Amino acid sequence: MPNLEPLLQAIESAVGERALIDLYGDQPGTLSLQKQRYQDLLGRFQSVFPDTLDAAFFSAPGRTEVGGNHTDHNAGRVLAAAVDLDLIAVAGPAHHGVIRVDSEGYPQVTVNLNNLEAVEAEKNTSAALIRGVCARLKTLGYEIGGFNACMTSAVPKGSGLSSSAAYEVMLVTILSHLYNQGRIDPVSAAQIGQYAENVYFGKPSGLMDQTTSAVGGFVTIDFKDPAKPVVNKVKYDFRQSGYALVIVETGGDHADLTEDYAGVAQEMRSVAEAMGGRVLRDFSRQELLARLAELHGKVSDRALMRAFHFYDDDARVAEQVAALESGQFGRFLELVVESGRSSWMQLQNCYSPRKPLEQGVALAQTLTADLLGKSGAWRVHGGGFAGTIQVFVPQEQVAAYVEKMEAVFGQGACYPISIRSAGAVKVDFGV
Repeated sequence: MPNLEPLLQAIESAVGERALIDLYGDQPGTLSLQKQRYQDLLGRFQSVFPDTLDAAFFSAPGRTEVGGNHTDHNAGRVLAAAVDLDLIAVAGPAHHGVIRVDSEGYPQVTVNLNNLEAVEAEKNTSAALIRGVCARLKTLGYEIGGFNACMTSAVPKGSGLSSSAAYEVMLVTILSHLYNQGRIDPVSAAQIGQYAENVYFGKPSGLMDQTTSAVGGFVTIDFKDPAKPVVNKVKYDFRQSGYALVIVETGGDHADLTEDYAGVAQEMRSVAEAMGGRVLRDFSRQELLARLAELHGKVSDRALMRAFHFYDDDARVAEQVAALESGQFGRFLELVVESGRSSWMQLQNCYSPRKPLEQGVALAQTLTADLLGKSGAWRVHGGGFAGTIQVFVPQEQVAAYVEKMEAVFGQGACYPISIRSAGAVKVDFGV
């Protein structure tokens, strides 16, 4: 049995408590809940990997997209934030060239680092992400090595909070600290995670999810040069707004929506290619309008509608940031609603065209508009087509709103989240 008693004791220390408060806040009951969560995970690690003699804790947050829906993959801008729902891990080095990850609720995954080629049979699996991360790290000149890890996640799968990005960034963070003195910067970690998801896992995602999880806080990201995204933290304290951010799970399943997600990026790019470019950011909205007659018939009508959404939501990001930093929260809420309407009408990602009768996201927005009127704001959350909506609710209305939404979508369908300043980190318990 590994001697990890000092780490266990550190969780209860003043330094340990401060580390947890920094990540999760100081709401009543939060500290004790997180202490127990970390202690339980360490106990499981000792049981599953009794020969691992050294270990550390790591945390990678989920993320919420606030502005710029499906703009990142066409070199646009997004506004996003890291949240207090996270993936945590206990991990220690293993010198046998094998990575073993034991995630709560899933079979243990084992990847031998002697083979870092993409394996077709592994697509859409955790093993593909592990192999892809390691392959990319090695290509970029970083050290890789075996490790044993136990993980548990508070990021609900299919919630639109991007549990997959948290997992990818977690893998990079562990390898950064175990074998590279923690020197892999957050943006590089995000790009490595995206590579693994695109090339090995087989999902053509953008870079927003990984960047927000890696960097933390409220961030605006400009992907004009995808190789060097410009990341800036937004100077705004959401806790002073008087609003809660509530995620509503409508019951949809993200599991078979890869085709829908990929179609958005492909159709936007088809418009750019028809204009002689690579992505929509290569052109302006004015150029699209000027060439609309030429483009109509060359590309689909839906592709053109999605292009208009890109330009409008991309511009809205800059307006949202300006509204937040100037203290105009009411204007920010108006822009959130505008973004939601554009996603519904132009981007058309509030339900899957392959399942036109399943419209939980649209129904949830309709009900929210009726319940909140002009006092709140709402939009599709994450990639869309199924799953969740994001709602800004006045604090005094949260209880009533949750009660009425859960009467329709089920107990536990609504959960408030808070924004955390830290991205993916090795948790510093002082040992």
